[in-house]
Parts: sequence; structure tokens; C-alpha cells
Amino acid sequence: MQYRKQKRTGMAARGLRSLAIAIILPLSLTVLDIILFGSGDRFRSMQRHPYFPPMWALHSAWLVAAFLSGLSAWLFWVDGGFHHQPGALFLYLGQLALSLGWYPIVFGAGAIRVGLVLCAALFGSLIACSRIFKNVNPIAGDLFKPCLLWGMLLAVVNVRLVYQW
Repeated sequence: MQYRKQKRTGMAARGLRSLAIAIILPLSLTVLDIILFGSGDRFRSMQRHPYFPPMWALHSAWLVAAFLSGLSAWLFWVDGGFHHQPGALFLYLGQLALSLGWYPIVFGAGAIRVGLVLCAALFGSLIACSRIFKNVNPIAGDLFKPCLLWGMLLAVVNVRLVYQW
């Protein structure tokens, strides 16, 4: 009896540890990206329009998307999704890399048109992750839907940047 309780406690601790890693890793990379490239002097100097989000809203939406995608990936992993569909891991890491690459490319390097291509690729990878994750865990797939809204917000910002210059 005591052995079972210790085993369950150990499994719960490992589960919480893996959940923390799955959420903290994308969040910390996102915070680092915001700190290094998110000052957005180009963005701040733009002419303000009512439909254009402030920088804090863009950062907040990005942090929420990083949290939700990490949680979704953990739920997918817990149900054995990455073992049954190993290509989903590369798709998830690809969308993470695309989202982390948008700030340095658009605001750091000023390659706004390349940012449009990144937005299209990011949106496609978010849709693919949502569909694949939903096949294994419906909640994991649904958690990517707010990330799709964030992808659309990035696309709107990027299109506005293209027409501003």
C-alpha cells in the first residue's frame, strides 16, 4: 500500500515538472525575444490608427499564445501524441521558431515583407498543430484557437507596417 502511494506521488511530481517545463520554456523564450527585439521603435513611430494595437497588447497576446501552445503541447504529449505522431513535434517546434523569429526579423532587421511570409507560415503551422493535436486530445487542439487569433493579429500588424512604409 505504501509503495503504491509513493509511486503515485512520484508520478504526480514528474507530471508537474514536465508541465512546468512545457509552459516555462516557451514563455521564457518569448520574454527574452520581447526584451531583445520588442522595443519596436519603428512600431512606436508609426501613425496611430484606432484598429492598430498598442505594443503592450501585442506583447500580452504573444505571452498568452506562448502559454497556451506550451500547455497544448503538454496535453498532447501526456496522451502519447508525440510518440504516435513524431512529425507533430517538428510541427510544434516549427511554429514556436516562427513565432520567435517574427520580432527579430520585423522589428530587429526591418524585413517587413519577410515578416508577411513568416506570418503565413506561422498561421499554417498553427492550423496544422490545432488539427493534429485535436485528433489526440480535443482540448489540446482547442487551446490553439486563441493562438490563431494572435497569428491574425500579427498579420494585421505586419500588413499595416508594409503599407506604412
